[in-house]
Amino acid sequence: MTSKTSKSTTLNRRSLIAGGAALAAAPFSFHTARAQEATIKIGFPVPLTGPYGAEAQDQVRAAEVAIAEFNAGGGLGGRKAELLVRDDKLNPGEAATRALELIENDKANFIVGSLSAAVQLAINNVTKQRGVIFNSISQSDAINEVADFSKYTFHEALTPHMTAGAVGRYAFSKFGKKVAFLTADYAYGHEMVRGFQEAGKGMGVEVLGDIRHPIGATDFSTLLPRLQSMKPDILVINNFGRDQQIALKQATDFGLKKTTKIVVPIMLFTGRQAAGLAAFDGVIGGTSYYWGVEDQLPSAKSFNDQFRKMHGGRVPSDYGAMGYAGVRTVLQAVKNAGTAETDKVITALEALKYDYYKGPQYFRKCDHQSVQSVMIIECKTKDMRNEADVFQVVASEAPNEANLRSCEALGHKA
Repeated sequence: MTSKTSKSTTLNRRSLIAGGAALAAAPFSFHTARAQEATIKIGFPVPLTGPYGAEAQDQVRAAEVAIAEFNAGGGLGGRKAELLVRDDKLNPGEAATRALELIENDKANFIVGSLSAAVQLAINNVTKQRGVIFNSISQSDAINEVADFSKYTFHEALTPHMTAGAVGRYAFSKFGKKVAFLTADYAYGHEMVRGFQEAGKGMGVEVLGDIRHPIGATDFSTLLPRLQSMKPDILVINNFGRDQQIALKQATDFGLKKTTKIVVPIMLFTGRQAAGLAAFDGVIGGTSYYWGVEDQLPSAKSFNDQFRKMHGGRVPSDYGAMGYAGVRTVLQAVKNAGTAETDKVITALEALKYDYYKGPQYFRKCDHQSVQSVMIIECKTKDMRNEADVFQVVASEAPNEANLRSCEALGHKA
């Protein structure tokens, strides 16, 4: 497909050549100047439709904040940024197609996004083959492994190993050692189970069973009695989005909370807002971010205030905040590098030390994983400041590479 810019450049070249030899060097100079002035395009594929739609829509809202912030600050020498949002429909094939279109048709400079372990691998496969930076904002262990990683791959999100590890260490020390799992049967669920099992090593944890369900399940009534019969101290529900909301509602209806502590690796702000207090009451979970930490962290307050201003007073969700950080890190690296040239931006990202919304973070060199805090939260039942004040942070693990899978375990050379 020929762009308007290409047609314009061709016409100008013809005109300059016709104008005489004195202008022979002008076409290259003109083309270079236009390239320097071009919009910096961030492709943003996320599942706007499907069971993760609410979370994806908040990722878009937060990414818009990062774009607005960059542009308000003058961009890169006057070059502004643009967000190109696409619906990947939570489907790896669809995501790969959208990523390819963003790169080849829309000329996206960078790709940020995803909200599925499997989908992000499909996007990553496209971007690394075409030499385009991809900053993933969805949890995955595999994306950091040497088989999927490339120098173009960055991972702003937590990993299941980090999240389940933090939640497991907290829960197993407080609520008991007999554990059962209800697990979404795809990469996210499998990796979370592995993370909890790793955390339980050396703590005397006994796994009683792991019952799996397909993504998008609406009825857990045949599974919950089987889990209840195992008599676990802790039931870990390893799913996401509407799956999590439905599972927690039905577990509450079945009376599991009377005898069992329910734990989720990621407790979603959007889920709590949608499902209400009863489903989440008494549940412990992990999160990359909770807006309420603005009382302790100036960066959180600044981000929340910008989000409120742009989006009618609402506050950002956990996965929304990763949309902000995923775009902002790339754009900050562009500024630091003084260019959108891929290799120079990679170098700038690897050197980045940042605190944009949740405290200190940085990308580990071997696998480009963002080293960051993990917050442990539980549902609030009283003393809520407003309708969005639904969680309290009961513990937090500080950024620590010891809580990540080692570079060697991922297949990277030391």
